[in-house]
Amino acid sequence: MTELYLMFAGVAHVAVYLLDKQAGELRLADTAGDSPGAAYGLSPSYPLSAPSLVADAFREGRPLWLTPAEVAVPAGAGVALGALPLGEDGGRLGCLVVADRPGDGLDAERRIFLELYADQVAARLEAGCLCGAADIVGRKEPGHVHVLALDGIHVGSFTLVLGTGRVDADASLLELIGFSPEEFDGRLETLLACTLPEDLPALMSVVEPGHMTHDGRDLEFRVRRPTGELRWLRLRCRVLADAAGRPERVLGVVAEASHLRPSTDDVSRLQQLAAALATAMTVRDVSRTVVATLREPLAADRMALAELHAGRLTVTALDPPQPGAWPEIWRREWRSEWPDAAARDLPTLRAALRLGRVQLWATSTDLEPGLAGVGRGGLAVLPLPADGRVVGACLIGWDEPHGFAPEERSLLTAIAGVVGQALVRARALDAEHELAAMLQRSLLPRTLPSLPGCVAVARYLPATAGLEVGGDWYDVIPLSDRYVALVIGDVQGHSPEAATIMGQIRTAIRAYAVEGHPPDVVVSHANRLLVGMETDAFVTCCYVALDMEEGEAWVVRAGHLPPLLRAPDGATQEVVAEGGPPLGVLADAEFPMTMAGLSPGATLALMTDGLVESSSLRLEDGLQRVCEVLAATDPADADRMADEVIGVADRRDDDIALLLLRYDGTAVRPLRAGWAVWRLPDAVMHARRFTARVMRSWNVTQEADAVLLVVSELVTNAMVHTRGEVRLDLTLAGDRLRVAVSDSSPRAPVRQTSVDWEATGGRGLLLVEAVSESWGSVPLSGGKQVWGEIALPSRAMT
Repeated sequence: MTELYLMFAGVAHVAVYLLDKQAGELRLADTAGDSPGAAYGLSPSYPLSAPSLVADAFREGRPLWLTPAEVAVPAGAGVALGALPLGEDGGRLGCLVVADRPGDGLDAERRIFLELYADQVAARLEAGCLCGAADIVGRKEPGHVHVLALDGIHVGSFTLVLGTGRVDADASLLELIGFSPEEFDGRLETLLACTLPEDLPALMSVVEPGHMTHDGRDLEFRVRRPTGELRWLRLRCRVLADAAGRPERVLGVVAEASHLRPSTDDVSRLQQLAAALATAMTVRDVSRTVVATLREPLAADRMALAELHAGRLTVTALDPPQPGAWPEIWRREWRSEWPDAAARDLPTLRAALRLGRVQLWATSTDLEPGLAGVGRGGLAVLPLPADGRVVGACLIGWDEPHGFAPEERSLLTAIAGVVGQALVRARALDAEHELAAMLQRSLLPRTLPSLPGCVAVARYLPATAGLEVGGDWYDVIPLSDRYVALVIGDVQGHSPEAATIMGQIRTAIRAYAVEGHPPDVVVSHANRLLVGMETDAFVTCCYVALDMEEGEAWVVRAGHLPPLLRAPDGATQEVVAEGGPPLGVLADAEFPMTMAGLSPGATLALMTDGLVESSSLRLEDGLQRVCEVLAATDPADADRMADEVIGVADRRDDDIALLLLRYDGTAVRPLRAGWAVWRLPDAVMHARRFTARVMRSWNVTQEADAVLLVVSELVTNAMVHTRGEVRLDLTLAGDRLRVAVSDSSPRAPVRQTSVDWEATGGRGLLLVEAVSESWGSVPLSGGKQVWGEIALPSRAMT
């Protein structure tokens, strides 16, 4: 305590009173000064139940000051007194008492220095008492209490003028850093030059305008003394404002903290946590990693992590996960955001978050029920700091008595900083991932179409290593009542840009496909489009056009994996298909087609490389494993087969897309007939006669008038409004007869919304709509096809 007397010259007497819980009083633990405490009206002890300056300061948790005029004790006449509580709410250890005379008392600046010094004393006491200091006090002799935590405390102080950068540092602070008073030039830069570069940003944040706070700052940093010795220091400071409210000066107290630094084992444990958090990408991952890494080494019975959002806590991890292991207040809103009522029930936790400092209790029985049940034998509350603010909290509890050594307190403080930074990083990655994932989900098909004679199912899984969403995609494109296109692809890279390019290429391939282009032309058009987009990304894809009646599949590969084909007997192999380069590489690249035959009961599987290749899995082995799963799974349940296939991927380094199509074949093949319509004045009559002959040959007698009306109107529109070839196609599938008229004009037909009674035209499409079950128009090889379907009643087939 002698250093305190020397540091604050003119303070006549200093005393530390610590709490004796059994006696219910504050007892003198240590003292220093030019006269005994009785000369200043100080007693050896103060009952908590009786009014006094010392007991009142302890109970109220704030400094109390008496001017010489207010000191009524005769022995203390002309003496100014101050009592400063040591420790925070729920963990107060005692009071620091100072006496000064003669004069008008302790001015405002000296009071601030004393408050900062009291914080340093409290930290030293907490470190000493929690490691087993005999219930905070140990009796040295009757009437006197001695606390080992105060032995050898080394503290210095300074004043920094923000406008000039000048520092007024006392001899104790200069000795801590390694300067003599004669060597120090009074410049802030001189002191900062001794700080380790990695600790300098945190130290500079104290005087940065965006981080200044009048409530004070608390941080630890390292300095390199001229002798080469590395020393840990703990800073407590407060900013003073001028009359206009602008920051003017910083008052600070610095204490040696080398005794609080972690041991070699603790450093290893901290490095292990940091390495594990480096691969934790989501907030949930960070929480699970912290629990998995620390709970067993710390022998903790409970651990909880929560994020702080706008003053409210959101629980991200509770271990053990059983609700019965936690107090009722935690079960009230299990694994969801804490309500305001619950937050009010945890004032100790709220105070710790507000102060931003690690709080330790050798027992939590005196705390509110919501915390007392977390760790009755020991409780640690770790506010998680990052970027000058608290972003969350970590609670660690022990059921059996747990002594906190000074090294463990320092370790928990270091852990809090590492976890806080990881939380901020994961929160930013979560937001980016959610944005990219939402973009990608919006670009993938929500549902797959129902196909006659086929069943298509798809699966998509994002990567588990890394958070940026890639550009894997799939699509099923009905081309007509007979043809369907399957496409799967992968855009290079993982980013929102990759997802955007995926959406553009998927849309382009769908547009080229429905225009009626052959598979190789569809892929060639998409390739030229991507080259013209002037992006650095390239795309791999596999496009399959399937004739659902004949079972003929035409495969085009652009740098992508070949499809896998499972035969009805279970034999599975790759479809040997010659491929071209990825899209976006060569504008004039060629993409050859390969034909593969599908028998009823066969299954075609298209996938991206994330399913069959990873850092620990070769491509050949991955393909073989998928073939084995396909061969061993019953294709009768296509969804189950897709789940079995997707399940072969353990750790996903890349996104995965899977598209399965089970080909069942057509039980009754549709009847088809087509005729090229000549451009003659009586072309419509010839089209009706052709239709009538076909219907008689198909034994279709009912709805004949409706069919002929649709033929008449569609052929008339094509002859009147277009030029070039016109073709009529009739298809009978079950109880539906489809009339389709194709022409060379890409302009879609326009149905009039209203037609005047005196108009001579414009009613054709209205009639088609009226007599057809459905109708529409699709682009087709530079032109279009207009079609209508007529529902037929049950009929006898010839």
